[in-house]
Amino acid sequence: MTERTASVVWEGSVKEGHGTISLGSGLFEGPYSFGSRFGAQTGTNPEELIGAAAAGCFSMALSLALSDLGLAPARIDTTPQVTIEMTDDGFRITSVGLRCEATVPGVDQETFAREAERAKSNCPVSQALAGTDIRLEARLKS
Repeated sequence: MTERTASVVWEGSVKEGHGTISLGSGLFEGPYSFGSRFGAQTGTNPEELIGAAAAGCFSMALSLALSDLGLAPARIDTTPQVTIEMTDDGFRITSVGLRCEATVPGVDQETFAREAERAKSNCPVSQALAGTDIRLEARLKS
C-alpha cells in the first residue's frame, strides 16, 4: 500500500486569512488564500491541485492502457480545467474537464478514443471524484 501526505496551515478568517500548502515530497510549497481561490491573487488553490492530480493520473492510466496494447506513447499532454460554483448547498466542484493531445505511433483513432475513455473512468483520481462530472476531449496528434 502506498500513502501520500501533505501539510496545510491556515491562519485567520476565510476572506482575510491566508495559508500554505506543502506536499509531503517536499517538491512544492505555496501560498493560498481566498483571493487565489476565487480571484486573481497569486497563489495556488485546492481546485488546481485537484486538476493536476486528475490530469496526472489520467495521463499515466492512458499510457499504461496503450502500453498494454503494445503501443508506445511518445507524448501525452493533458490540461485540466476545474469548475467550482456556488450551489444551493454552498460551493461545490461541479466539473473537471480534461483536454488531452497525444502522439502515439501506430494507434488508430477508434482505439485511442476507447482507451482514453477507459483511462478517464478507471484512474484512481477519477474514481475518488466519482460525484463530479469529468469530461474528456481527447485528440490524437499525427
